[in-house]
Amino acid sequence: MSKRDYYEILSVARNATEQEIKKAYRKLAMKYHPDRNPDDPDADSKFKEATEAYEVLSDQQKRAAYDQFGHAGVQGGAQGGGFGGAGFGDAFSDIFGDIFGGGFGRRGPQAGDDMQYDLEITLEQAVNGTEVDIRIPYEDTCDACGGSGAEPGTSAQTCPTCGGEGQVRIQQGFFSVARTCPTCHGRGKIIKSPCKKCRGEGVLTKHKTLSVKIPAGVDSGDRIRLQGEGGLGEAGAPRGNLYVRVRVKRHAIFQRDGDTLFCELPISFATATLGGEIEVPSLNGKARLKIPAGTQSGQRFKLAGKGVKSVRSSRVGDLICEVNIETPVKLTSEQKALLKAFDDSLHGKHAKHSPKSHSFFDAVKSFFTSDDSETTNKDKK
Repeated sequence: MSKRDYYEILSVARNATEQEIKKAYRKLAMKYHPDRNPDDPDADSKFKEATEAYEVLSDQQKRAAYDQFGHAGVQGGAQGGGFGGAGFGDAFSDIFGDIFGGGFGRRGPQAGDDMQYDLEITLEQAVNGTEVDIRIPYEDTCDACGGSGAEPGTSAQTCPTCGGEGQVRIQQGFFSVARTCPTCHGRGKIIKSPCKKCRGEGVLTKHKTLSVKIPAGVDSGDRIRLQGEGGLGEAGAPRGNLYVRVRVKRHAIFQRDGDTLFCELPISFATATLGGEIEVPSLNGKARLKIPAGTQSGQRFKLAGKGVKSVRSSRVGDLICEVNIETPVKLTSEQKALLKAFDDSLHGKHAKHSPKSHSFFDAVKSFFTSDDSETTNKDKK
C-alpha cells in the first residue's frame, strides 16, 4: 500500500466531491496507464498508486475511515483485488473505453459499414421528384464456401492462440486487458486451405441495380437512406445502410436558393420604356409577367408560388425575375438614324426623361466646380 497521502496523489482537496475525485483519477489513469507508456518504467507504479487512492476515496466508508485514522484505517481495504469503491466501475469503464476504444470481453458481430453513392439529377427532377435506377458494387457471401473462406470439403480450424475467442488477454499489473488476437486477427479461426473463388475472404464483389425514389423538393447535399443496402456485416449481423447523396446539375435558366428560384430576364429597350406583358418560363409551365413603363435594369419581379415546394414543408417558394435591358446590336443605317433622332428629341429634357443620369451629371459638375474653386482660393493665398 502507498504511504503517500491519497488526496495528495490525486491532487484534490480533502473536501473534494465524488465528481472531482473521479475526474482527477481519470486524468492520472489516462496519463500513466502502462499501455500508453511502454518506455516509462515508473508509469506502472504511478498508475497503481492512483488506482489505490481512488479505490479508497471513492468509497464513502473507506474514505471516512481514512480521514479519521489515515492508512491504518484502510489496511487491507485497498489491495487492488477488486473494484469495490462506489463509482469505481463507472470510472474504470469510462477510462478504458477512451484508452482502448471499447470495453472488455469479445464484442458481438458487427453490422456492415454504411456506404454512400453520389447521384446527379436535373433541377426538374429535384423539384418534381422522380425514380432513378442506380448500379452499385456490393459484397456478398461467397457461394462456393458459404462465407467460411475455406476451400469446399475443408473447414476452418479453431485458432490455437485465442481458443476461438478472437481476443487474447494481457495482464497489466492487476488489470486484465483484452486485445485482438495477433494470429487470427479477431476471427477466432485459421484457414489452412483458402477458398479459390474468394481467396479465403468469404465474400465476393458483385453488382446490383437499385431503384431510388427521389422525393419532390430535394436539394444538393440531401441524402436518401436505403436501409440494409450497405456493406456486408459479420456472421449474424445485418448489412449497413446505403446513403444516396443528391447533387443537382446546373440549370441553363434557373438558379435555386432554398425554395426560391431566380432567373435573368432579358427585355428590349422598347419594352422597358413603354411597358408591356411578356411570357416567362417556370418549372411548371409558362407564366405572364407585366412590365411597367419605365422599368430599369436590375429591377426584380416576383411570381408567387412559382418556385420550389420544399421536401421539409408544404410551403411553395417564389420565382424572382431580374430584368436585364438588352442593348440593340448590328443596327442598320435607318435604325441608327431613327435612334439618333429619338435621342436628339430628348436634349434639354434629361431631368424629365432621365432623372438618374441628370442627377448624376449634376453631382459630377458640382464636384469639379467645387474642386476648381478650392484650387483657385489656394493660388490666391
